[in-house]
Amino acid sequence: MAVSIAIETPLQDDVRSLVSDLNDHLSPLSPLEFQFKMTVEQMADEDTTVFVARDETGKAIGCGALKEHDDGIGEVKRMFTRPTVRGQRIGSALLDAITALANEKGMNRLVLETGTTPGFEPAWRLYERSGFTRCGVLLDYPDSEYSAFYEKRLALAVAQ
Repeated sequence: MAVSIAIETPLQDDVRSLVSDLNDHLSPLSPLEFQFKMTVEQMADEDTTVFVARDETGKAIGCGALKEHDDGIGEVKRMFTRPTVRGQRIGSALLDAITALANEKGMNRLVLETGTTPGFEPAWRLYERSGFTRCGVLLDYPDSEYSAFYEKRLALAVAQ
């Protein structure tokens, strides 16, 4: 399947639908108070860049975002691919695009929070295959048995 990945606004009906499907997928996996979801309006903020994966017909089939924090930290947010395309490495391609942008922006570390309950295993595999390692509590997240934290150090660009 031919897939394109581009930076897009999340304020589109098909991206809103994708994020709604993501929320529906996550809702039964952890208690609501330990789900740290961004709305599409928050995803449209200046500090966040949203990537959308589309199939050859233009249908939105996946998404992921890079949220910029102080001190050279980028946070991976809202990673999701539709169940019908899972296993086709679209999540890896989205994560690669996020990582490339973080490098381009001169960030030195990518971080993320994900769940710990059954159902999150594919996410752990994706992050670990992409060079992320488990770490302690990050940013302003609470320390909880429902959260797993990952980080990936990025190579600093060599000044020319």
